Amino acid sequence: MNPPPALEDAVAALRRGGVIAYPTEAVWGLGCDPFNEAAVMRLLASKQRDVGKGLILIAGALQQLHGLLDWDALPAARRAAVVASWPGPSTWIVPATPRVPRWITGDHDGVAVRVSAHPLVVALTAEYGGPLVSTSANPGGRSPAYARGELDPELLARIDALAPGETGGQTAPSTIRDARSGAVLRA
Repeated sequence: MNPPPALEDAVAALRRGGVIAYPTEAVWGLGCDPFNEAAVMRLLASKQRDVGKGLILIAGALQQLHGLLDWDALPAARRAAVVASWPGPSTWIVPATPRVPRWITGDHDGVAVRVSAHPLVVALTAEYGGPLVSTSANPGGRSPAYARGELDPELLARIDALAPGETGGQTAPSTIRDARSGAVLRA
């Protein structure tokens, strides 16, 4: 079965180094190829976000994160807790391998990652063939968009494609936890 044309357009934009908007579990996100520095810098400029803060990677399957996470740096129980929370709206800061670029980790030695159960995210990352940057689709300091109609028009003017669909109905962005300690960093 072929993906819908709007999804094909979003994937084509990603492959060209573009920035897209797409629905996630709770809010609309901005995404791009995490290994394309120019695309990430463009996304950060659109959001008015400092590169030092780091960015979340979102995947539709755990295998898409292969080679990016240093699982050996975590005790077995901590690894099990992370994996047991996926797929779902749980983001974890996991020790990163050297394959993860500094423009993704920012000033940190870990990388924020989530394996989503949102059908569009699963389809988008499968069609693209890997994880994407995932940050809320709003300029810095403004409220995130929970519905397509809430997307900032100025931000929309700076993206290359809009993926089809609706958010998953969660009422808050994903919880962020430290994989080393289990501590909640964002509830």
